[in-house]
Amino acid sequence: MTAPHSRHRRAVAIPAGMALATALAFLPNIQASAAEAAPVAAADAGSLSYVVNVQPGHGPSAQVKRAIAKAGGTIVTSYDRIGVIIVHSANPDFAKTVRSVRGVQSAGATRTAPLPSAATTDLGAPKVLTAQEAAAAEAAEGQDPLEPLQWDLPAIKADKAHEKSLGSSEVTVAVIDTGVDDTHPDIAPNFDRRASVNCVAGKPDTTDGAWRPSAAESPHGTHVAGEIAAAKNGVGMTGVAPGVKVAGIKVSNPDGFFYTEAVVCGFMWAAEHGVDVTNNSYYTDPWYFNCKNDPDQKALVEAVSRASRYAEKKGAVNVAAAGNENYDLASDEILDPTSPNDSTPGDRVIDPSECYDIPTQLPGVVTVAATGAKGLKSSFSNHGLGVIDIAAPGGDSTAYQTPAPPATSGLILGTLPGGKWGYMAGTSMASPHVAGVAALIKSTHPHATPAMVKALLYAQADATPCTKPYDIDGDGKVDAVCEGSKNRNGFYGWGMADALDAVRR
Repeated sequence: MTAPHSRHRRAVAIPAGMALATALAFLPNIQASAAEAAPVAAADAGSLSYVVNVQPGHGPSAQVKRAIAKAGGTIVTSYDRIGVIIVHSANPDFAKTVRSVRGVQSAGATRTAPLPSAATTDLGAPKVLTAQEAAAAEAAEGQDPLEPLQWDLPAIKADKAHEKSLGSSEVTVAVIDTGVDDTHPDIAPNFDRRASVNCVAGKPDTTDGAWRPSAAESPHGTHVAGEIAAAKNGVGMTGVAPGVKVAGIKVSNPDGFFYTEAVVCGFMWAAEHGVDVTNNSYYTDPWYFNCKNDPDQKALVEAVSRASRYAEKKGAVNVAAAGNENYDLASDEILDPTSPNDSTPGDRVIDPSECYDIPTQLPGVVTVAATGAKGLKSSFSNHGLGVIDIAAPGGDSTAYQTPAPPATSGLILGTLPGGKWGYMAGTSMASPHVAGVAALIKSTHPHATPAMVKALLYAQADATPCTKPYDIDGDGKVDAVCEGSKNRNGFYGWGMADALDAVRR
């Protein structure tokens, strides 16, 4: 079963251009609603944003600066350690012009629509937990009130892990996303303000609260943050690593786009502020896949690659969602009907070994597939032998995978802005489970390098054999093909993440 496509993004029921790896609208009995986008300050008419990549380790040379200005560009900021310059220009030939300049290694537009984006939003609303549903949850001694609804915690043995360790407050997981509501009672006790920032413009905005989503923006980042580190405090739900710190790095603009300059800023901020794990439940707009034979897209891949590598070099394990189209990312070709999503998308056939979903397919990034309440690959989850590293609960329709009581929803419970809780589903929800397990590993082994944390993550995963045949909707037709062995395959990678092994020395 292939998920239906939208001209907007990988999830039908989220805002046009929102690069969230969530899956709501195509799951049975989940409704979409509309939300109005918040206004954005006007930019120069016709301006685009660009990345200009030069030799890392140095600021732009005087020659490059002059060339940028002569081509009609204005430097917004420069990440000298990785050689990435963020530029605005209204010159449609800006990138082509500066590519010929000595010292410029690549350059490309980060979007196809002028600043600011004119996208509309069709926000896929999470299913908010009602007071009656919350009251009906009967927690056992030692559980938070809503923990009985969290089938996902025992699925990765997090409930057992919490008997040994909740994780260390010296470990911080950064949620690079739509923003985090740090006033939520389940997030406030563990929030790391120092490591939080707004990176939407491509440079850090440290104004107090700038990392929070507005009322009109997606609750996605707040949901993810709760999945990772909702405090075990007698209130609401419990995160996978309820003793670690969580930070909000906001990279999504009010229209729901995750542009390259913001993503680069997010990784660089995490790198320079002691973040141990980053969670990335999005893809970088406006291209679902960025092809190296296109000079603009090549520059975007290079910029984000440099930033993610730098974050890992500085000590961060980067975890990312695999996406929700039921694509085989190891196939010879994929039809991408959604790119570019900030102007006029069109059908194109791409080779996923040459065209990358970033940061998901970048070297060093932990790529996470989603499973449902029965432990099977979620109906929507992307897959691919050699691409998927590990699996974790991301939810699925109860029509396909029904949880055991007392849980009632096949989706994943998380925190929502305004002190609420609710359900969402997608590889967006799987990725934070793995980020939480990585944080527990780092808590247990505080001196472990990112490479060591990843090695333990994979070695400790519970090997899960291919599901054959995979007929998730029971219509007699194979919905996806799994390749590989029990120990490593295209559906589950090295297997299901294991939180209990993560806290064992």
